[in-house]
Amino acid sequence: MKQSDLRGRSGRRFLHGFFPLFAAALTAIAPAALAQQKPISILITASRFAETADRALAPVSVITRDDIEEMQANTVEDVLRTVPGISITQSGGTGQLSSLFLRGTESNHVLLLLDGVKIGNATNGLPPFRDLSLEQIEKIEVVRGPRSSLYGSEAIGGVIQIFTRRDRERRTTVDLAAGSHKTAKSGVGVSGGGERGWYRLGASASSTQGFNACRGSTSPFAGCFLPENNLEDDRDKHTNRSVSFRAGGSAGRFSIESALLSSDNELEFDGSFQNESLTSTRTGRIKLDARAARFWNSSLSFGQSQDLSDNFNDGEYISTFDTLRNQASWQNDFALGERHRIIAGVDYLEDRVESTTNYVVKSRENTAAFASWRVDAGFFDAEVSARNDDNEQFGDHSTGGIAWGANIGDAHRVTVFFGTGFAAPTFNDLYWPRSGNPDLEPEESESIDVGFSGRDFGVNWALNMFRTQIDNQIALDSAFRPVNVDVAVIRGLELSGGLAFGRWNFNANLTAQEPKTGVGKNAGKRLARRAKTIFNFDASRAFGAFSLGASAHAQSSSFDDAANTRRLNGFATADLRGELRLRGNWTLALRVNNIFDKQYETVAYYPQDGTNFLLTLRHASTAR
Repeated sequence: MKQSDLRGRSGRRFLHGFFPLFAAALTAIAPAALAQQKPISILITASRFAETADRALAPVSVITRDDIEEMQANTVEDVLRTVPGISITQSGGTGQLSSLFLRGTESNHVLLLLDGVKIGNATNGLPPFRDLSLEQIEKIEVVRGPRSSLYGSEAIGGVIQIFTRRDRERRTTVDLAAGSHKTAKSGVGVSGGGERGWYRLGASASSTQGFNACRGSTSPFAGCFLPENNLEDDRDKHTNRSVSFRAGGSAGRFSIESALLSSDNELEFDGSFQNESLTSTRTGRIKLDARAARFWNSSLSFGQSQDLSDNFNDGEYISTFDTLRNQASWQNDFALGERHRIIAGVDYLEDRVESTTNYVVKSRENTAAFASWRVDAGFFDAEVSARNDDNEQFGDHSTGGIAWGANIGDAHRVTVFFGTGFAAPTFNDLYWPRSGNPDLEPEESESIDVGFSGRDFGVNWALNMFRTQIDNQIALDSAFRPVNVDVAVIRGLELSGGLAFGRWNFNANLTAQEPKTGVGKNAGKRLARRAKTIFNFDASRAFGAFSLGASAHAQSSSFDDAANTRRLNGFATADLRGELRLRGNWTLALRVNNIFDKQYETVAYYPQDGTNFLLTLRHASTAR
């Protein structure tokens, strides 16, 4: 089967199936909420209802559209790696396979939501960050720490929710960019609305020739699965085409909102078994809200996500791995006076796998009931949450959380949180031919977080100390079969804050952690690809119509394997950016990354990009 046939197949499949330790420093919570002048961001992910970030009882970071444009990021990974507690590994450049580790947990221990819809591949459990275009994103919310008591499986390390762009004004936006490796990007958006309704439609495309991102190995099939003397001396290309649509309206006590996103990607990479992929991420959601009574709001939502992958080797079709996730949720919010809030609801999820690989079981259903109680007693507030998931593969699984926060004066706050989490085994873990283990149990966790935050001497700061223990961790035995054998213990702290001094803004964050295996043959070893120290720094200044910024990212050394035999050296990179506001709502921006051309790897045998740049021309017009 040819690639062109597969592209057509993917398109028809979409139309048919798509939804009828720590050092002294000035530091920052995240580049999203740092500047003193900015209003406190509204988030809904931490507790499943809207609240300001300063009232959340969990550590959160909110990155807005303005923040994304100010930092001139190129990919979702570029944005997320600036958040405290997050490290990202990549097997090459833009669009290549990436893994995100939040507070030292595994890459499949982070729940990724897109406009409230759970997305990701049920076969390998990896969230598809690389398939999402920044041009289509309005806001990113990151909640650090377990959220299984509200969201169920996979939320051991935390939850990342991405919202596509929306606008209630009549507006047209245009983005054009060009950069290193023959990179080209374009995007356009139109929006409008009034008192009763609003809409936004956006489309974007990007392409890059990439660079040769595999250095090979002296051992056959190691690293990129190619021996050193048989490397493909070529560029690893990547293209993305995305479309998003959001609309909403209201009438009396009722409101409705819908969101759609389609992202198609073509990717080339080095490998002996396969070296090309066509991947697609599709999501759709419709949400109905009703004010049933003065104290009661009820919402009903239906969603679907698809994660599609067709793989090739030198143009010859090899395999297909498709995931379909049908979802529904009914949530009820009860405001009992001014001090008490109760949330109760039911979630439904169906995972379905279609693949050329013969899985013994190809679908599973999960039904869950959840509830939380929030009390605001003035100088302190507290929350208790609980959830029970009934999964047809592993039965009932209950999780819970309890949180408490108190204001100390007008400028300081303390929070304490304890929660449990779990992650269901993936279809690959359970049913991969000849090596799957259908007897696997879910991984389980217990976490505690103690946080302090405040404002002193003009510095907004926050300190969080955390400990997570993961039981029944899934690892490969001597026969390369997944089994529940390991216990992981992760201790760490995050220090963050921000300072505005004159026209300067200084922001930074530091994560220090000890992610180790507790038992088994690798007891006491560091978890693979987890650094002990992660540091981000950012400084910016406005000079009238011109602004200038600099940022740095540093990580200590890590190990590429569970036995800690392949060491990955620590590294530090620095970036520069400038922006000039032109006439007619035009903006010209330039970002130069890795200005010192640092050579480093986050995955063994996969070099990261050297010095590179991106020049962006942006326009926004608003109808009067």
